[in-house]
Amino acid sequence: MEQKQEKFSTIGYIAAALGMCIGTGNVWRFPRICAANGGGAFILAWTIAMLVFAVPLLSTEMAIGKKARLGCIGSFRDFGGKKYTWMGFFVVAVCFFLMSYYCVLQGYCLKYAVKSVASFETNLTTDTTAAIWTSFTDSPAQVIFFHAIGFALACFIVYQGIAGGIEKFCKVAIPALFAILVGLSIYAVTLKGADQGLQYLFTIKKEYILSPNTWIQAFIQAAWSTGAGWGFIITYSNYVGEDEDVPTSCLIMGLGDNLGAILSGLVVIPAICALSATPEAAAEALSQGNFGLTFIYIYQLFTTIPGGRFISFIFFGLLAIAAITSLFSMIEVGVKCVVDMGVGRKKAVVGVCFAGFVAGCFSAWSLNNIDNQDWVWGIGLLVSGAFIAILAIKYGVEKIRTEEVNAKGAEIRLPKWYFNTCMYIMPVLVVVMVGYWLLQTKEWFPDTWLNPFIIQDNTGTVLLQFGVVIVVGIALGKFFNRKTAKGRITKEENCR
Repeated sequence: MEQKQEKFSTIGYIAAALGMCIGTGNVWRFPRICAANGGGAFILAWTIAMLVFAVPLLSTEMAIGKKARLGCIGSFRDFGGKKYTWMGFFVVAVCFFLMSYYCVLQGYCLKYAVKSVASFETNLTTDTTAAIWTSFTDSPAQVIFFHAIGFALACFIVYQGIAGGIEKFCKVAIPALFAILVGLSIYAVTLKGADQGLQYLFTIKKEYILSPNTWIQAFIQAAWSTGAGWGFIITYSNYVGEDEDVPTSCLIMGLGDNLGAILSGLVVIPAICALSATPEAAAEALSQGNFGLTFIYIYQLFTTIPGGRFISFIFFGLLAIAAITSLFSMIEVGVKCVVDMGVGRKKAVVGVCFAGFVAGCFSAWSLNNIDNQDWVWGIGLLVSGAFIAILAIKYGVEKIRTEEVNAKGAEIRLPKWYFNTCMYIMPVLVVVMVGYWLLQTKEWFPDTWLNPFIIQDNTGTVLLQFGVVIVVGIALGKFFNRKTAKGRITKEENCR
């Protein structure tokens, strides 16, 4: 029996998509990656990456999802042929493992929201808030507990469906998050010493612009925060109308992501400079770009201001909500593929969430583990993006641009020189960046760079984890092809 297909409204679709973009990828990840890669130089590289990588890729994903009306696995099969199914599985697997550790980050936010109510203290030093952070993250039981709560909340909302759960929640949460980010950024930039942070954030340093690492991190961040390469836009586009404006929706996602990230940077980086004991200490904290920047410095900021307990609760509560809105998208990528195979939606939601929770316990165990997963699957996002570009090339880049991207309803039309060029160079660009990035680990870890069994940011761990996913995808290819429902692409349409 065919299951009824739910649909987003236009506003609901954009809110849900922005829910993916304006999450902890911006509030937690962007400030620390930006700070560690030169501030202004990183923002320039990241903006270029948004235009060259994210917007064309998002447009392609949206066109694929609208056309196929299937999840990533079925879409790759129907757009590219049965030999491409394993690539769709790889995209889904990358999103699944990102989801599994992303919920750990949501657990961090929930922990600090609870702490803001239960045991808030005033006028703390950075040493004290750093000790609080370390005490929490060194306790696997605590982290796993909040990780479990996060998945339970996300599972409950996704369980309610597209319109009644995801859309309804995001329409309220995303405007609220934007409002509090604006307020906090205004306050942070007026703090004494914040001008050092503003200078750092918007000064373009030559040594960083010329560093390949800056550009690779910028492309990873563009993919990480917008959702380009995650497969969630392919998935969400199953639930939009035929006349949905692809280019405009994707540009709004890109610009919304940029705005959310810049606001987050304006909160975190000036606060670090204002709250550090000396300018040198601030520079050191910025250059490290560690996982705890937001939780150490922003929490300390709240302990120094009137009404800090309430503001801290609202901020970390909304940050947890932002993480949930991002988590919706990741869960839905897996759920849609399972539903395509004939499993009921509610069973699929529970199954995907439980599997994600179990996998995420590895990341919850230590900061070293979650750093490893951020490293591996951040690179995986670039590879996923390359696979989607290869799929578009197989189907016909110009065919996708004219018939699907610039289709009926498109108020903005992506020009041939821009869209086609970006899609054709994307696989080459990814190969160069990933190849360079992996070879760098030979310098970082000369004795262990190929050892896959050491939990560090090396080449061996990437090759092992990617290899397992690819082997499983190829081995199960026939099963996926047989079980996944038929989409709306005919063999004639797929012939070039």
